[in-house]
Formats: sequence, structure tokens, C-alpha cells
Amino acid sequence: MSNQTVAAGVSLAGVMAHCGGSPVVAAELLVGAIASAPTAPEPYAALAELWQARRSELEGGLEKHGSLSAVLAQAHFCFLEGDMDNAVMALGSVTGVRPDVAWGAAPWFGDARFLGAVSAAALAEACLRTLDYGHDLDTDEMRERFAPWFHALDVVSERDPVPESLAAMARLPRACGRYDLSFALCDRADAVGRVMWTAVARAATWRVMGDLDQTAAALESALFLDSANWSLYLDLADVRAEQGDFAAAASLAGQGLEYEPHEISLRAARAAYRTRLSGSSDDLSSLIALAPELANTTYRDLLIDYACAGPKLPRRLVAQARRICTN
Repeated sequence: MSNQTVAAGVSLAGVMAHCGGSPVVAAELLVGAIASAPTAPEPYAALAELWQARRSELEGGLEKHGSLSAVLAQAHFCFLEGDMDNAVMALGSVTGVRPDVAWGAAPWFGDARFLGAVSAAALAEACLRTLDYGHDLDTDEMRERFAPWFHALDVVSERDPVPESLAAMARLPRACGRYDLSFALCDRADAVGRVMWTAVARAATWRVMGDLDQTAAALESALFLDSANWSLYLDLADVRAEQGDFAAAASLAGQGLEYEPHEISLRAARAAYRTRLSGSSDDLSSLIALAPELANTTYRDLLIDYACAGPKLPRRLVAQARRICTN
């Protein structure tokens, strides 16, 4: 029995007969049909019938199974039980693993009962789960697949405009290249109350778009709202360095150290930006000593590149720093 056959309307009795009467295997087969035709109503109807008839067996079997099929089936079962928050978070997990399937096209995902009850916090968490595996979502095909998600974001953010949740939601449309929606969510959040996370979301969107001036302005707004947040100083320092303003970059990293004096990334950034600005051998030596402790090697190499372009540095010291990038 093929997935397309199931999607075309085979009865649950037929599916059960094909899988030897196992409700868990039947659920897997029906999920396979959903993957082939996410908008077809028949597999969802069969899952609902299966849940009603064999719920106790499914609850234990799917929990132990832990497969993609099991999680998607559980998403639909949560919807049937009115547990919209767990339904959307399960769907987000499945979508994160397999964004090449339009899981959001499920009839229940656009249902008024779902959109009227799911919380902004749960939808935000689901959006973050869709990004867990780092798939490239910035394509026309992905934007089409995620259209139901964009609709859900619009509806739920209007109904339940929790600023922190809306800021988290903004990450999904940003990843998909829907910058207009990302900014719209930030605007809706700001209309309720200005929080640091919304300013950070704006900054991230502007940075992806390549507008460093707007990125810096948004980060400055974030710092105004949370002036003791060391990571904001580092983020703004990095933007200023990218703009070529190494004096500001070094100063900002130093300000961040006032709040988190032992943070390795801040110490390394300040050393790198001071080296680039003044050609200080002592600062380059400090960066060389700190570099092995930086977990992000891409960022480490960027800081070393900045530092090694400083004026009148000893060639021996520059060569020692450059060797770190090749190891």
C-alpha cells in the first residue's frame, strides 16, 4: 500500500489490515501519506479515527518510538485533545528536521480552533524549533512551504501580542527572507511595550539585510533598555569594527567587561580592536593567549585578521597569531 494510495482515501480498516493490526505502524503509514500530500484530509481523518479507537496503545507506543512519524502523529493527537501548545511545538520539531515537506499545510494548522487557542509563547518556541538544524530557508520554495506559518504568526501575534514571544517569532520569517514580516512582528511588539529582545530582533534583521547603520541603531536601543547586558556591548562592538570604527569597538568591548570581566569573547575582542587601532604588541600577545579559549573559530579568526592589520606590529608576533588560524 503506497502513501499516495492512503492519501487518496483508503479506510482505516484497510490500513490496519496492511500493517498487521499495529496502531503504531498504522500511524507511521498515515504520516507517510501526509508527507506525500500534506493538504489531503483523508490521512488526518484516519489518524483521528485511529486515536479514538486505539488511544491507550498509541500513547505508550508512540512515546517509546520517538521517530519523526511518532512526533508528527502526536502533534495531530494533541490538536484533537485541544492541547494546541504541544501540538504546535511538536509540529515545529518535525518541521525543523524535514523543512522540505509542507507540514504546516495540515488542515488543523490553519483551523480557527487552533489559531484561536495556541499561545504566543508556544508558537514562538515552535518557530525556534524549525530553525534547530540550520537548513537554508531563504528560497522561494521554502517561503511557499512556510506560508501557513506566516499566517499563524500574523493571527496569533495580533491576538496575543507578548513582546518577548513576538521577538522570538521574528526569527523564522527572517530566516526565510520575509524581512517585512519580521519587522511587522517587532512593530506589533513595540506597540505593546518596548523590550530589549525586540530591539535585538530588529538588529538581527537589519544585519542580515546588510544595513550596518540600522543594525547599530537597533543595538543602541537594546542597550538603552538593558544597559548591563555584556553581550549587547560585544554585538555592537563587532558592528562598529565591521564599520571600521575600531576606537568605538574597543571602547564598547571595554564597557562590556565592566559587567562581565572574565568573559573570554569580550577580552579577546577588546585586545583585537585595540591592536588594530594602535598596533599594541601587548594587546596582540593577549589575543594570542586568549585565542585557544574561543570556541567559535570563525569569530576567533576574524578577530585575528583585524588585529594583524594593526600598524607597525612585529612580524614575528603577527606570524604567531596567523598560525593559530591554520591550526
